[in-house]
Formats: sequence, structure tokens, C-alpha cells
Amino acid sequence: MQERELPTALFVLTLAFLPLLFGCAAAEATEAGQAAKVVVETADTSLRVLIDGELFTEYHFSGFNKPILYPVIGPHGGGMTRNYPMKKVEGEAEDHVHHKSLWFTHGNVNGTDFWTESARSRKVGKTVHDKFLAVTSGETGSIKVTNKWINPDEEVVCTDTREIVISSTQDSRTIDYAVTIHASEGDVVFGDTKEGTMGIRTHPNLRLKNAPKHGVTTAAGHAVNSAGHRDGDLWGKRAKWVDYWAPIDGQTVGVAIFDHPSNPRHPTWWHARDYGLIGANAFGVHNFEQKPKGTGDFKIAAGESATFRYRFVFHKGDVKEAAIEARYEDFAAGK
Repeated sequence: MQERELPTALFVLTLAFLPLLFGCAAAEATEAGQAAKVVVETADTSLRVLIDGELFTEYHFSGFNKPILYPVIGPHGGGMTRNYPMKKVEGEAEDHVHHKSLWFTHGNVNGTDFWTESARSRKVGKTVHDKFLAVTSGETGSIKVTNKWINPDEEVVCTDTREIVISSTQDSRTIDYAVTIHASEGDVVFGDTKEGTMGIRTHPNLRLKNAPKHGVTTAAGHAVNSAGHRDGDLWGKRAKWVDYWAPIDGQTVGVAIFDHPSNPRHPTWWHARDYGLIGANAFGVHNFEQKPKGTGDFKIAAGESATFRYRFVFHKGDVKEAAIEARYEDFAAGK
């Protein structure tokens, strides 16, 4: 069935009644033995995603420089991403205020920095919510929206359509995150910088190193990528996937991130730091491979578009117990 775009006013009115509508639908489905597994409901400036009645994540479409997913609750029932700066929690480093849980953006788009949020920079842009296209609940939940990328002069640099699909199994929770960048205002160049792009800032236990001066003493993470690099050697390497795991709240849990084979420049490079930042970045070639600046520039011609697809798997166990390679093959095959 073809999707229809919802007028903004009608969609906002619909959002106001979503809790009631979802509640009635869930009750009817329960009676039929087919309760919705994933429910998406409205909450002011965010959409709350519930799995089997428990909060999994919230899509914040307003209130920040960019849309973010926060919190992200793992299969063990605890958070998988850093709380700062949305909330201050003891034991977390309060650095890199722009590392907000889980997000997509880039540090140089037509000369505008959409990655950092320094008040001292005159080049910082923002990604602003435009409209909702679809919100669905059921065996999976999905959120489809459009956004505008706006430079410091309040000019639209480009637009995007992004679709986020959430699913779960007994031992994992999955986010499929697809972004299509539209060169709607003219040529768009994603510049050659390591500061990007599909990013997550993890729970401090998933860090590879402690930072006592910043209050972090619980780091116990391990990491590996599809090419066999481990721990600190992941930074700047190309790989189909990466996986990080560590004990959190008494259970070993992890997060794997998959780069889809259809993505431009697959397999991507990874801006994967030992302090909990993991970024899939197809553009920062001069940083990652010490090549001349501009080598990684990626142009989308006026009127054209480019799509980037990723999957986050929040899993129990380590990389082998979670069968990450097999899960990646499923993702690559469209499952």
C-alpha cells in the first residue's frame, strides 16, 4: 500500500490522541491474543517507543540541535548510551556536549558544521524537524520524518528523509536507521572530516579506557570489527560492522553497528574512540588514511539524493554469543 503524506496540522491533531488510540488498539489486540509488540506514542517534543509495554527509546524531534534517540534501553533493562548532557549521572564523563546518545549528522556540509555545538564557532548549523510522514506500531514500530539542515545564516543547506524502524527478540533490540540526503537547494558536499556521521555515545562501561579525572572508573569494554581489528585498533579502519560489549548491571551486553552494502563507499570507515564514541563515517578519508585534505569529499548533485542505511543491535552476550556476523549477513540480505 502506498504511503500518504499526512498534513502537518492533521498529524499534530492525530498525535494528541495517539495514547488513547494506541491504548484502545492494544486492549483490543490483547483480547484477540495479538497485542502490539512495539508501540510508538506521543510525548510533547518526542515520540516514545515502548516494547512490550516498557520504554525502549524516545525520538526527540525538538529541543536539541539535531534529532536524537535517548535513552536507549538494552535487553538487560538498563541504559546503553551515556546520559550526559540530557541528564547528569555520577560516573559519566561530561565532555563533548554534542555526543547526545544516538544521532546522525556531519561536521562539514557545504562548509557548515552540523556535528559540534560550540557557542564559539560561527559555523555551527542545526537539523530542524520539518514534518512527520508516518508513525506506526505493531510487530515493529516505525517513525518516518523529514528535516531541514540549516546554516548559521538560517538558510536551508539540504533536506533529509529518515526512517527509524524498531524491532526486538528475546535477547536483543534493533534499530534500523535510514537517512536519505536530498540536494534540494543545490549541490551538497559532505566534506572530508572525521567528525561524523552515524554516531552513538555509549554507556561508560562500554568504554575501552577509564578516565578517573573525568569520574569514569567502570570502563570494561571490548571491541572488534568485521575485519578482525580489536579494541583501540578500530579507529579509522574500514569494516562492515563493529561490536562493543561489557558487563553492565551484572550482565554482559553490547551494541553492534552495521553498515549496509548499498551505502556509498561501503565498507565505511569508523570514527571509533576508546572513550565511548562510535561513528560510521564514509567521508573522513584524509584523517583516517592520512591522505590529502578533500580526498573524502562526497558530492550530491543538485536535485539528486543519497541514502545511508545502518542497523544497531543491542544484544546480550559478547560478539560470538550474539552471533553478530550471522546477524550482519541477514541485514545485508534484507532481513
